[in-house]
Order: sequence, then C-alpha cells, then structure tokens
Amino acid sequence: MTISVPELKDLPAAAEIIAPIVRKAQIVAFHGEMGAGKTTLIKALCNVFGVRDTVVSPTFALVNEYHDADGLPIFHFDFYRINSLDEACDLGYEEYFYSAGLCLVEWPEKITPLLPPHTLHLYMKTGKEAQLIIRIDIKHKACP
Repeated sequence: MTISVPELKDLPAAAEIIAPIVRKAQIVAFHGEMGAGKTTLIKALCNVFGVRDTVVSPTFALVNEYHDADGLPIFHFDFYRINSLDEACDLGYEEYFYSAGLCLVEWPEKITPLLPPHTLHLYMKTGKEAQLIIRIDIKHKACP
C-alpha cells in the first residue's frame, strides 16, 4: 500500500487511513531520512488512538510511553543516537517489544537484528513538489 501526502498538514488524514493497519501490528518500524515526517506521523497516529499526552520524539530518552484511549501502552522509540545494539539491549528493548504495548520505532535501521519478523515497516520519503510518500510493507504480517 502506498499513500501520497501532498503536505505535512495532510498527515492526520493519512494517519486515519493507516491506523487500523498499525493498530494490528505490535511493532511498527518507521523508515525515512531526517525530516521525512516520522515523528509527525507518529503524533498523528497517537492522536487517532486517543493519546492525551504530548507526543514528542524521544531522541535523548530513547523511549517515551503514552497510553491510548483505552489505557493501553504505546511505546515510542527513537534509536537515532544509539551507537551499538548493546545500548538497545541495555534499554531493555525486549520488555517493550514482547509486551502487550504497541511499539512505534524511529530509526529502526540502527537495531535491525533486534526487530522481530512480524515487524510492520513504513517507508517515508519525499517525492516531487515536497510530497510525502508513505509505503507500507505488509509482507511482514502482524501477530494474530
């Protein structure tokens, strides 16, 4: 599935479309260059899920925890600043990835060997005229 987003202000509409797919996944990897809109899309998805907390990139904390409208946890990771897989291990990534919470992962390229096979991958890139293109890789099925 590919979604074209003409401008960042249109991301909430895209989030509405992809939210059911994201909700079924346990772990969602957001791929894209710096400034591609990963955090903005995660904010929009959290809004769709009823998160009332302020959603910000956990660049320095590595992980932020939010709760959806039903009180279920959503874990937002940003692995941009890690330098080794050991740092993700020290964070205790397994406790998050194998919990009942939804894990939204920015910069998953930094921890590729740690991502479970059922990870859902979203690829974001800018296209012509600053258009954002979101491609969802559904070959990795979410756990039932």
